[in-house]
Amino acid sequence: MEKGENIAILGPNGAGKSTLLHHFNGLLTATSGKVLVLGKEVSRKNLDDIRQKVGLVFQDPDDQLFARTVSQDIAFGPTNLGLAPSEIKARVEWALDVTELKGYEHKAPQNLSVGQKKRAAIAGVLAMKPEVMILDEPMANLDPRTASKILHMLLQLNQELGLTLIIATHDVDLVPLFADEICILNKGKIVLQGPPQQVFSETELIRSMDLRLPRITHLFEILNKENKLRPNKQYPLTIGEARKEILELLESKSKG
Repeated sequence: MEKGENIAILGPNGAGKSTLLHHFNGLLTATSGKVLVLGKEVSRKNLDDIRQKVGLVFQDPDDQLFARTVSQDIAFGPTNLGLAPSEIKARVEWALDVTELKGYEHKAPQNLSVGQKKRAAIAGVLAMKPEVMILDEPMANLDPRTASKILHMLLQLNQELGLTLIIATHDVDLVPLFADEICILNKGKIVLQGPPQQVFSETELIRSMDLRLPRITHLFEILNKENKLRPNKQYPLTIGEARKEILELLESKSKG
């Protein structure tokens, strides 16, 4: 994994995605072998350093938000770092701005919507200024518009700050929109790893683990079987790739 990459941990329910993420942040420790994060072994002596650099956002924000107000929750991490009050205030203001939570800083987290709670949990991690952000099913239980806004926000952070994102999900349609690399996890083991086009070309293996292809990819798979569109070309994974493919097909038909 390189700095600034976006990694998807994909797998069916019960594959071990959350367990793996908790090892990255030291919430769980390995009972055998070693877990290395940013070149350091996850161990008790390194936990403080690792948790400053690796931020974990839980699937359920209610497991993460506990303070009386949103701003107090965001300030918790920087305060425990022993930062000066001025620096803590600056980090809280920045995190509120980035996550579009200005105006909610004095609200109690339990009174926020699910999408706002997700953003508040992300803000609390961002205030620690991590190098790596790990998110467990960040789009779970969100309506499509809110999910899209959060994904766009995360990708902006990746581009502007060089923040490495590791996102665990079972949403195969989401993965091609952000991932540079995919790791498919099944029964606690990585069974397939690579860029999206390579991983989603392993159709039989993916389906054997109760996963599926992205819907756009599945559509082109069906069309190719019925009409032999372009049998030697990889199927598109996103709407943008599908549009390009369709335009190329139409152009080749008009020339033919």
